[in-house]
Amino acid sequence: MNLSVTFPILRGSIRHLMTRSSQTCRCRATWNRNYSFYRDEVKSPRAVVNPDISKIRNIGIMAHIDAGKTTTTERMLYYSGYTRALGDVDDGDTVTDYMAQERERGITIQSAAVTFDWKEHRINLIDTPGHVDFTLEVERALRVLDGAVAVFDASAGVEAQTMTVWRQAEKHKIPCVCFLNKMDKPAASLSYSLESIKTKLKANPVLLQMPIGSGKSFSGLVDLITRQKMTWQGSSLTYDGRAFETAILQPSDDPDVLEAVSEARTTLIEQVADLDDGFAELLLGQYSENFDAVPAGKLQEAVRRVTLARKGVPVLCGSSLKNKGVQPLLDAITAYLPAPNERNHDLVRWYKDDLCALAFKVVHDKQRGPLVFVRIYSGSMKAQSAVHNINRNGTERMSRLLLPFADQHIEIPSLSAGNIALTVGLKQTVTGDTIVSSKASAAAAVRRAEKEAESKSSSHRESSSLALAGVEVPEPVFFCSIEPPTLAKQADLEHALNCLQREDPSLKVRTDPDSGQTILCGMGELHIEIIHDRIKREYNIETHLGPLQVAYRETILQSASATDMLDRTLGDKRHVVTVELAVHAQMEESSTSCDVTFEEEVKTHLPADVKEAVENGVQSAYLQGPVLGFPVQGVKTVIQHVSLESGTSAAMVSACVSRCMLKALKLAGGQVLEPVMALEVTVGEEYLSTVLADLAQRRGTVCDIQSRQENKVLLATVPLAEMMGYSTALRTLTSGNATFSLELSSYEPMNTQDQNILLNKMAGLA
Repeated sequence: MNLSVTFPILRGSIRHLMTRSSQTCRCRATWNRNYSFYRDEVKSPRAVVNPDISKIRNIGIMAHIDAGKTTTTERMLYYSGYTRALGDVDDGDTVTDYMAQERERGITIQSAAVTFDWKEHRINLIDTPGHVDFTLEVERALRVLDGAVAVFDASAGVEAQTMTVWRQAEKHKIPCVCFLNKMDKPAASLSYSLESIKTKLKANPVLLQMPIGSGKSFSGLVDLITRQKMTWQGSSLTYDGRAFETAILQPSDDPDVLEAVSEARTTLIEQVADLDDGFAELLLGQYSENFDAVPAGKLQEAVRRVTLARKGVPVLCGSSLKNKGVQPLLDAITAYLPAPNERNHDLVRWYKDDLCALAFKVVHDKQRGPLVFVRIYSGSMKAQSAVHNINRNGTERMSRLLLPFADQHIEIPSLSAGNIALTVGLKQTVTGDTIVSSKASAAAAVRRAEKEAESKSSSHRESSSLALAGVEVPEPVFFCSIEPPTLAKQADLEHALNCLQREDPSLKVRTDPDSGQTILCGMGELHIEIIHDRIKREYNIETHLGPLQVAYRETILQSASATDMLDRTLGDKRHVVTVELAVHAQMEESSTSCDVTFEEEVKTHLPADVKEAVENGVQSAYLQGPVLGFPVQGVKTVIQHVSLESGTSAAMVSACVSRCMLKALKLAGGQVLEPVMALEVTVGEEYLSTVLADLAQRRGTVCDIQSRQENKVLLATVPLAEMMGYSTALRTLTSGNATFSLELSSYEPMNTQDQNILLNKMAGLA
């Protein structure tokens, strides 16, 4: 294989390139693990191996903000030979953070996919954002991945967003590997990080490595399975970490290290034996005299079984920024995380060798149009072929097939099952759609599913539609108006918003029925700010944003009944409808849905089309509450009577029901519900009282104050309306020495005084 293919990823700064050109490839004499490549040779993504499905790994990098996800990804690409220089988030020259906004802010906004190989394994990796505003990016990436690497700041352990992404991985039953990054920080603590994984994530950490040294003296690792010591030598300015020394631990080594490794390995063996019955039997049978004599290969196999069964999570450590510990992490990805054929996808088996894929992301390219990311579950995908979209019930032609490498895409003729691809030409497909080879293929899969359902004498709901589960989109919590500079630009703005909505399903756009303004609804201040910036840069439209507003909800305080009659003549047709209904407040505190039911007598006499019209009328009334016109939740509607004359249209029935609903909701007494956020502030003890005093003014409720090394972690719930501009306020209060994260907790009723203040504000009286 010719590895000298020139690939235009000149990511590094001039300083990077000059530094590297003066280096020579060094490796210690003990044992070279063959991680080095010649300096001038950079692999092309065209050269990525295309192995058997068992050698493919689809993984995601997930973590809290600033834990080191992008830096870790950058090192992986460098050590596998796909980049010429080590990129740096602070310099804005990393491969996966390629958007202008990402490079300016030093954060990941969009998940980026890269494909590379490592020791005959093909790794499809997705680097995800850590900010809560972009949690959908993590959700849709995890939906199509087989394994994940959770990155932790070793000085902070489990943080707020770590718990959110961990819950998302748990929901999709994804096996994980933990990487304790930043072991070179003075406050880094292995024991604290492991304890926080146990207590906060309720996970079972299986420690596979022991660090050598701590803080600035962190120089390497000891692999507890093989007892090999790996040390990275050299200063951080000139040393890129490619070459490192590996040697078996000797009795002459540091006695403290030997003792710590011996204890940790014994704990590892006992822990794995508790979690894996096969390994326990092996220990008691062949190695009962000396557990420590168990072969490394057997122990590694047992750790893999424990990881795949999600009974435990392997824990590794290192420092990505200082180029230490990333190669063993790559080894762990190939050794412990599952191949696509080891994951159980029920629906896929009905398609056998036919194509079945899930579209999980759309990006817009100015030259190529919409590019759709797909995960291929079965069969293979070929360029210049027609595919059938089950969700849209339509056939589209795929003009080209690309291999993703961040913003550089390599054209390929075909791709097999288990991989992630990028397609050109699918103009109707959106996030969450299922793609198959043809309508006939989908019908054949349905027949197979129904045949098995009959043989098992059970009703399989999945047999009616063999579409893969899509992606859950969270509800937006912020909204604001957006206006073009001139009316001539209105059409361009609508086109831009349509493209951005297709890319980002968590962005909602609606038109205000009263003012006619376009309203942007998003996940947070940063989310809306980024959308505004993208419209300006990518579509050259200077838009004006109105003030940010909070997405309230409404409910009712008591039950009420109402009757309404509609009698209208349109043309030569007379439409007459009479509706009687009752609304009730749902007692469950956590209820966020609204239901509609019919009394038995009404249910039996109403035709299906009239029943559907009544339900549509109720649902449209739920969208606009009686107090401020916000959507209603926690309400149950009972239809008691419906009568209509022949020839009455369904639209008139819906209109009458909506009007009657509004009357009933007003009689029931409205209550505004405000979004309450779970807030986590990490702050030094000297500023704690200042932050607490500020929270009290913001109607915050303190839930807990925890210690994290030398800092305090403040957990509280605060109304979202009080958190506008909190980032700036917190920086001012603490002289920039605090960080915080926000996440939607629940919708809570406002007290009468706060509700009256809000009503006056909305009416322009305050």
